[in-house]
Amino acid sequence: MDIDEKIYFVIRTPLDIEVRTTIAYWTYLITMKHPVMNGKDDVVKAVLQSPDEIRQSRTDKEVFLYYKQSDKLYCAVARHMGTDGFLITA
Repeated sequence: MDIDEKIYFVIRTPLDIEVRTTIAYWTYLITMKHPVMNGKDDVVKAVLQSPDEIRQSRTDKEVFLYYKQSDKLYCAVARHMGTDGFLITA
């Protein structure tokens, strides 16, 4: 397995879904999509593990938005596939 394909983290959500992301995808997320999230991996884990609110997407029933308020309002978006899931964005 290539280093980029290795799992960066797996977090069990209150919905009993294990949400994962790879090293490569996390790097893409913090460099290309949302550089403001660089260094915020612990925040994203906390949002997934103990959110203040969880909403199901209106357009895709397999996508869930996890919200948590701390110094800012954070949102982690994950696709659920049975009991597994993966991080889409944060």
